[in-house]
Amino acid sequence: MLTRIDHIGIACFDLDKTVEFYRATYGFEVFHSEVNEEQGVREAMLKINETSDGGASYLQLLEPTREDSAVGKWLAKNGEGVHHIAFGTADVDTDAADIRDKGVRVLYEQPRRGSMDSRITFLHPKDCHGVLTELVTSASPGQTEH
Repeated sequence: MLTRIDHIGIACFDLDKTVEFYRATYGFEVFHSEVNEEQGVREAMLKINETSDGGASYLQLLEPTREDSAVGKWLAKNGEGVHHIAFGTADVDTDAADIRDKGVRVLYEQPRRGSMDSRITFLHPKDCHGVLTELVTSASPGQTEH
């Protein structure tokens, strides 16, 4: 069962400059940052608030580390802006299977490692009214690497 909006992914050309905009304009600070080599991105997670299920909601700022990454290709075509929305779930495997059974294409056969050691998969935007949608199961407390 989907429990919250986990994050909104925003693609950007310059991560440091974009982080500074969100810090100076809204007061959001970086909660976590990392480079995800598999997905070809450098990212910063800005925590917006805690949620009633023990999770949190974030803005995820994404800068491609290579032009052939999914975010790099998306930026080349669309420019900066909202890239995807992610919903939190206690069980990404079960929810992805349930959604697949409803005719929505799930992009990864098996969930992959995401930000902060989460487990993730994506749903095809053409099956989600044009919105790239991510499902996220957060890492257990104490499991996350900063």
